[in-house]
Amino acid sequence: MTDVTTENTGFDALKGLGTPGVGEEHPVYVQKLDAQGRAYSTGKRKNAIARVWLKPGTGKITINGKDQMQYFAREILRMMIAQPLEVT
Repeated sequence: MTDVTTENTGFDALKGLGTPGVGEEHPVYVQKLDAQGRAYSTGKRKNAIARVWLKPGTGKITINGKDQMQYFAREILRMMIAQPLEVT
């Protein structure tokens, strides 16, 4: 049999083996606004395309010309829609 000796170097031996780029600062994206102060974005999934305009106002959410209370009958769906728009 062969004797194998291993050195117990601890975690110091693992330095430099991490994922490259982790911990680096990423540039912050600033949303461009149009002349009326609106921000525009799109989202896609399969064949569906969602277009969203965010503008300063009272916080009223309108989907396809309907108020969110008419469009989403369940409270949980209204909570899911409003959650990303909450200021923390």
